[in-house]
Amino acid sequence: MPRIQRKDNFIDKTFTVMADIILKVLPADKQAKEAFAYYRDGMSAQAEGEYAEALENYKEALTLEEDPNDRSYILYNMGLIYASNGEHEQALELYHQALECNPRLPQALNNIAVIYHYQGEKAKEAGDDQLGEALFDKAADYWITAIRLAPNNYIEAQNWLKTTGRSQIDILL
Repeated sequence: MPRIQRKDNFIDKTFTVMADIILKVLPADKQAKEAFAYYRDGMSAQAEGEYAEALENYKEALTLEEDPNDRSYILYNMGLIYASNGEHEQALELYHQALECNPRLPQALNNIAVIYHYQGEKAKEAGDDQLGEALFDKAADYWITAIRLAPNNYIEAQNWLKTTGRSQIDILL
């Protein structure tokens, strides 16, 4: 039984019914439909903080999913879990894999930048200003690319780029 069907929540049940109807009428093969079911269950588990279960579902979805765009979102969501658990290197690896599947995924670029910025702050706190600045520069590069893809998003990043002198005038509104 799919995970989401075990819930008594009206919204979850409604989402499941609608998703199942859409899945039945879409011209997708059985493997693609099964991949979506695992992805849906992964999202449900992730939303409830059941990260181990979510990762199991996402891994299963990855074994079935062939579409690069869909794979990018699975990898991205896996990266979110690892990042939220403080496993930044694993998160970075997954975000980069997501970008290999879909280079136009600004949220993955943003999250990579956030991790590099965080690591830069930690390096500076530890007294390594040179490493901190290098990590800030990497963060800036990723934020600039994300902002080019989604110019109305990442306002805090845009402000940080401006205040630190790392902005490029053509990317900011």
